[in-house]
Amino acid sequence: MYMLNSSQYKEEKIDTALDMLYVDRKNEFRELSLVLLNEKALQSMNNWKEFVLNFSLDVEDAFQMWSGQIALSVNSPQKALTLLRQLGHNKTSMNQLAHLLNMSYNLSIEFKEIYRRLK
Repeated sequence: MYMLNSSQYKEEKIDTALDMLYVDRKNEFRELSLVLLNEKALQSMNNWKEFVLNFSLDVEDAFQMWSGQIALSVNSPQKALTLLRQLGHNKTSMNQLAHLLNMSYNLSIEFKEIYRRLK
């Protein structure tokens, strides 16, 4: 997975942190997975939790660009549009979209905190 494959993360700590996060945030993972993946893909993917987490890490990264915390990259407009289109599909209000963005952002923050605390 893109964000999880960066050099700042170690695979064994990723698995442990993800398992710990999933225990408390099972409903959030399930809700996001149903938005991001169709039912067939969800049933055939063994790593759907990593996919949802990776997406959440992308949302946090995009927010840091949107808020000016980090510099814009060349592909940030495409990334932002892709994130919004994926989450906004079949939604009827901005509140629904904001709810999913907040959920994704919070999963990312919580994962990083759990990861940081692991030895």
